[in-house]
Amino acid sequence: MIRVAIVDDQQLIRTGFRLLLDAQPDIEVVGEAEDGAAGVQLARAHRPDVVLMDVRMPRVDGVTATAAIVEQVPETRVLVLTTFDLDEYAFGGLRAGASGFLLKDISSVQLLDAVRAVASGEAVVSPRVTQRMLELFGGRLPDPADGDDAAAVLTPRERDVLLAIAEGLSNQEIAATLHTSESTVKTHVGRVLAKLGLRDRVHAVIFAYEHGLVTGGR
Repeated sequence: MIRVAIVDDQQLIRTGFRLLLDAQPDIEVVGEAEDGAAGVQLARAHRPDVVLMDVRMPRVDGVTATAAIVEQVPETRVLVLTTFDLDEYAFGGLRAGASGFLLKDISSVQLLDAVRAVASGEAVVSPRVTQRMLELFGGRLPDPADGDDAAAVLTPRERDVLLAIAEGLSNQEIAATLHTSESTVKTHVGRVLAKLGLRDRVHAVIFAYEHGLVTGGR
């Protein structure tokens, strides 16, 4: 059973999420909170598998709360959900340790898939978020030609996989792009994360942007 906590300052949204999640045979909502501070307390008390985290909330925002939960309850994974399609929130939430960032206009099926994926240890980033990172961060990130190549430890194929991850492609899409099997892609992803010392795909995205491996012109 996947145990989920919901942190959002709008009661209607919390209720809607609860109704959707509790209707699933493999998901149980263990609690709700209306701001980040209460969300951190909720996570410490119930230690859920996944926290659905809003960004803009009173007292303590979702980015700050995410960082606190990741530090204090490391076994709990945070999935950030927001209506704000802005990089400052996406990037802040991901850097704080979130395992995913999605916009609230996703479908019910997409949300359920994301909760299950995050609970199983995967990471989920909306393609729209990665595209916005390309648009806004691409022009400000360093050119890898200006310094050491942080991804030099990767093979050419592993580097291709890293760049594809940074562009928001799923394993299936990467497999189609690179003309290989999905199982082979999974192996490459695991090697990329291990060689670069990254926790998951989300942090592979951050790594690629921070080290100038992906630019707005790509």
